[in-house]
Formats: sequence, C-alpha cells, structure tokens
Amino acid sequence: MGTNGVRSPRRQRRGGRIWPAVAVMLVLAAVCTVAVRWGLSDLFWAEEVPAAAVDEPAPDETAKPETPTEETVTEEPVTEVPVDEPVAEEPSEPDASDSQAGQPAEDDGVWNLLLVNRWNPLPEGYTPELAEAPGGQLVDARILPALTELLDAATAAELGPIVVAGYRTQEKQQSIYDEKIASYIAEGYTQEEAVAQAEQWVAQPGTSEHQLGLAVDINGAVYAIYPWLQEHSYEYGFIYRYPADKVDLTGVANEEWHYRYVGKEAAKAIHEQGICLEEYLEGLAAAG
Repeated sequence: MGTNGVRSPRRQRRGGRIWPAVAVMLVLAAVCTVAVRWGLSDLFWAEEVPAAAVDEPAPDETAKPETPTEETVTEEPVTEVPVDEPVAEEPSEPDASDSQAGQPAEDDGVWNLLLVNRWNPLPEGYTPELAEAPGGQLVDARILPALTELLDAATAAELGPIVVAGYRTQEKQQSIYDEKIASYIAEGYTQEEAVAQAEQWVAQPGTSEHQLGLAVDINGAVYAIYPWLQEHSYEYGFIYRYPADKVDLTGVANEEWHYRYVGKEAAKAIHEQGICLEEYLEGLAAAG
C-alpha cells in the first residue's frame, strides 16, 4: 500500500487471482458434499471393491470343478446326478417292519428266529458279529439299531434303562452256571437238587440265548421299566422272552429283565397273541 492509502497495482492483481480460486474451491466442496449425501460419489470416484470381498479367499481359477462328495459341504442340496457315476435304481417301498435307523430285514426267519433253549442247543460253530451297545455290553451287530431305539424310548420315559447283560461266551456261561449251582449247594441242596434249581434261572452252557447275541437283560432306575418293556418292547422287535405262564414251554422261570430280538413282525404277533417264541415257531411250522 502506498503512502496515500492506495493498493499498489501488483497487490491488486494478486488479490484478483486469489479470490476467484477460493470461490471455485468452495463451490467444488459444496458439490462434493451434495454428491456424497445423495449417493452420487460414482461421478467423482472410481468404483471401489466391497469391504466384504476382502475377507473371502480368491477362487482357484485353475481348479477343475468337481462333483460333490460326502465330504463336500454345500449350502443348497445337490439335485443333479453326476454324469460320471452310475444312476442308482429307485429303491423299492420299504417293508413296514423295517427300522428307520437302518435295521436289517427281519422277516427272513433265519437268524432272527433261531430257537435256542434247553432242548435246542446253539448251532455248532455259531459266532455272531458283535457290536458294543450303550453301556458297554456286546450284542449281535444286527440288533444294535433296534436296541438303541428301545433304550432311547425308555430313557425318554424317564425309566433309566441299562443293559446289564448281553452276549456271553461259552466260558462265561459255564462260569455263571457253576456259580449258581454252588450257591444252592451252599444253601443245603443236594447236587441233583442244586442243578435242577439252578437251571430254572441259568441255562446250561450251549443252550443260552445270550450266546446268540440276540438277548439282553435290561434293568432300570425304577421298577416301572419292567411293565413298560412288556408293553412296548415289541414295537422295536423285542419280546418278553420268559413269561411266568410259559415256563413249561420255555424251560426258564419268569425273568422280567430278559428280552430277545425276533424282529418287528414276529414280535408284534407274539405280543398280540400272548404266546412265547416256541409257540410262534410251532405255528409257523404248522402253517408252512
């Protein structure tokens, strides 16, 4: 500024350039603010990658697509049949007596209806394929699904079921048999009397259903489990094997805890008719 209070021409020209630039900057700032507010940022900035994409692994573009396997986890069910695998035939309608848990067919009348009692010993060389039941006892692997369902149902009824005896070897059955005889002798019975008494409760080695692997002894947390089993076990293919009124036919005294697998079809017939396995098989033989 000169001495007379008038701006010098240089300063006037500088000030004339600054103010228009400031004005332009203010206008641009206002436009940007409006653009951001109204979602028009694409007009001024390049398209950005969504943040979520950063966390996802990049697909392997060189990998060859594979058909889903049992180990493949997909969000949607696979509806197409892989072209490189044979198409399975449509399964036939399942038998009403089959278990939903994969229980094997039970109306073959061979393994599931094999009769073993004091008059019909175990077939020579009989050796079942065993599996561990809930609680640790071993049973024939073919009855495990049905047995598990039975125990689950009893558990749901708050009966606290537990399998206390399953498959027995010849040696185990012999040991139990000898111990029972010894207990009666200790009570004052003669040898002959002790054997007769013992065989009402313990089968001679080679004649026990436990050696089949198809029979189990089931106890519970409450006594109510025994009438419950008598009423419901047939629904799972098991029968109350030794009723009190069938001793002459079974050769064994009443055992509320002993249940034998025969399959749902046979179990239902035996339960509804109030008969024992010996009577059921006799009826089949007469009809066949």
